[in-house]
Amino acid sequence: MTYVYLMDNKKALSKDIVEKHVQYLKKLDNSGKLILCGPFTDYEGGMVILECNNIEEARAIAESDPFIEGGYKTYEIRTLSIANRDNNYGL
Repeated sequence: MTYVYLMDNKKALSKDIVEKHVQYLKKLDNSGKLILCGPFTDYEGGMVILECNNIEEARAIAESDPFIEGGYKTYEIRTLSIANRDNNYGL
């Protein structure tokens, strides 16, 4: 299943916490869990898209993100049904 965690800024970010977050993303990528991630350019926050076995796994990953674990961001999690060419855009 595909999950998205949407993050909202709560505290100013330091270079150190951003580097910890990036290292965490690299770990997720290397494990095959990370699909896509990035900050929003028109909103104070960002998102991470994951491939997980269930929502509990996705929630545990989100809560272990240094941004969230350290209280720098809050998050909401959503289950995403991917629509693309391969599945006729969900039809």
